[in-house]
Amino acid sequence: MSSDRRDIDPHLDPARVGMARGCTRRHFFGRVGSGVGIAAIASMLGEQTADAMSRTLRGEPPASGGSSPLSPRPPHFAPRAKRVVYMHMAGSPPQQDLWDPKPELQRLDGEPCPQELLDRERFAFIKGHPKMLGSPYAFAQHGDGGAWVSELLPHQAKIVDDIAIVRSVVTDQINHAPAELFLYTGSPRPGRPSMGSWSIYGLGSENRDLPGFVVLLSGGKNPSAGRSVWGSGFLPTVYSGVQCRSGAEPVLFANDPPGVERGDRRRMLDSLARLNRLAFAEHGDDETIARLEQYELAFRMQMSVPETMDLAGESKETLELYGADPKAPSFARNCLLARRLLERGVRFVQLFDHGWDVHGTSPGDDIVTQLPKKCRETDQAAAALVMDLKRRGMLEDTLVVWSGEFGRTPMNEERNGSKFLGRDHHPHSFTIWMAGGGVKSGLVHGETDEFGYRVSRDPVHVHDLQATILHLLGLDHKQLTYRFQGRDFRLTDVHGEIVPALLA
Repeated sequence: MSSDRRDIDPHLDPARVGMARGCTRRHFFGRVGSGVGIAAIASMLGEQTADAMSRTLRGEPPASGGSSPLSPRPPHFAPRAKRVVYMHMAGSPPQQDLWDPKPELQRLDGEPCPQELLDRERFAFIKGHPKMLGSPYAFAQHGDGGAWVSELLPHQAKIVDDIAIVRSVVTDQINHAPAELFLYTGSPRPGRPSMGSWSIYGLGSENRDLPGFVVLLSGGKNPSAGRSVWGSGFLPTVYSGVQCRSGAEPVLFANDPPGVERGDRRRMLDSLARLNRLAFAEHGDDETIARLEQYELAFRMQMSVPETMDLAGESKETLELYGADPKAPSFARNCLLARRLLERGVRFVQLFDHGWDVHGTSPGDDIVTQLPKKCRETDQAAAALVMDLKRRGMLEDTLVVWSGEFGRTPMNEERNGSKFLGRDHHPHSFTIWMAGGGVKSGLVHGETDEFGYRVSRDPVHVHDLQATILHLLGLDHKQLTYRFQGRDFRLTDVHGEIVPALLA
């Protein structure tokens, strides 16, 4: 008998022996692990997910009670807001020219910066000893509370009684991409889930025919941090934001290719579903369920998205309120689309408008030419969104946020001797505003020092803002976690406190 058969029982079936030899240790543990993995995932994610997995394996549709990854889920406690629209002015507006007037800065305009502002400080671009830069714009008081607003924002000045102006937000980051990531994912490095993804993970979506998280861009460019600011990170990809565009194909690759009929696409998806069920049965990877859900959502979106993105049904009065051309891409059009998405059950809508990085190196990025241009492009629509939601009875349970990723310096950047006026990046203070969804209206929260350099009262750290937004959605930021690489992660990491003063 040859040596390779000495340890084999002669009564064993040779075919079974061959199969055993073909099953390596890696295959064995992989197969055993997949069964244990399915049980563990079901245990961690609850009975609904276990039922979803079971139905997926059998090729059955989700239960009517909702076991899809995007099915609505109960919040931790009663929410004040059911949905969010976040308007991000990418590049970061200068608070001293829009929301936080500083008479002392005006008085010192053109004078050398006080040394105490420079000690142990680092800047993105300022070098040497910079000069102070007073705002070239007038401020006036508006609303019942007398909130100060720049002449550059005449439309938003009309809604100050409906919003909370927060002048004391603080971040840890000084450059655009890390600051955007920090604001939306809680970390300055890529790889974490975005705020919108956490919201959908925690609450699900109210419309099975539209994404739960939609992103709209204006200004001609993506934000500096790219798609990571609406990505799902280590969460299943079904929770990623979906970017919608203007034109014939609002969502890339969702339309059927030329020559492919809808029935053909349905049969193709059914075949893909069978293959994915086989893969899930073998490996137990929950990303397979996410993939199935994404395919089906894309199929349904072929009908629902074109209708949602078509503004032909909006009245002339509504279009004029926003200042929107129904056929021309713009921030105004995106604000109107955001309202349409929200009223159709989309949970989180993110608007990014590029062009607010006012360094003052040329007329294309200074506070004399570029800043007024950006205000003209966005002011009316931002105010209109709040007014439109209010008159439709939606503002009370819709949270609206307007912000950049950090603030701007009270000093003139004057890069390479530039004669244009501009401000460098600034992490120590910036202004945002919030409205609706349980936010106290007519409020001005927080103060900065005489130059707008540092917060002097009621600071709101970025992690505090994140905790407060989740709280308004009925989510406890300390309980909304996801286990990854051996520990529980959350949007606020190990930080963040709710800001009670902002709550109605």
